[in-house]
Amino acid sequence: MERLWAPWRRAYIYAAKQKGCIFCGARRVKNDRARYIVARTRHAFSMLNLYPYNNGHVMVAPYRHVKSLEYLTEAETKDCMALVNKMKRAIDKTLKPHGYNIGMNIGRVAGAGFEAHAHIHIVPRWPGDSNFMPVLSKTKVISDSLDHLYDLLKAR
Repeated sequence: MERLWAPWRRAYIYAAKQKGCIFCGARRVKNDRARYIVARTRHAFSMLNLYPYNNGHVMVAPYRHVKSLEYLTEAETKDCMALVNKMKRAIDKTLKPHGYNIGMNIGRVAGAGFEAHAHIHIVPRWPGDSNFMPVLSKTKVISDSLDHLYDLLKAR
């Protein structure tokens, strides 16, 4: 049997589960690096996903705790979308993906892990990034560390 070693994942596996909303908890921190907050605007912020679907997976969330788009003000909506564009440009420059999945999961049945706080996923894609690993071994290969990605994207 072949093994894929990823000892850095140990911290995530054994970490105490955060109570409450991850986005509300993250927006209050003073140390952006501690929560991988890449950018902040007046109404929104972006952060790396600790459990990414793919290398460079970023989430954009409004500061205000609302469960769906229709509850955002026009200013919040514009700010979130401007931040999605800013993060996409930063990912384009640093990771050079061949495509993206950008969207929202609204409601538990749609796959929302945090259904009470609206957020937008930005998932870079490359040819062959979906392979046999998740199907056969329930393992996703992520080619870069969160710390390195944070430094790359923060510099943009």
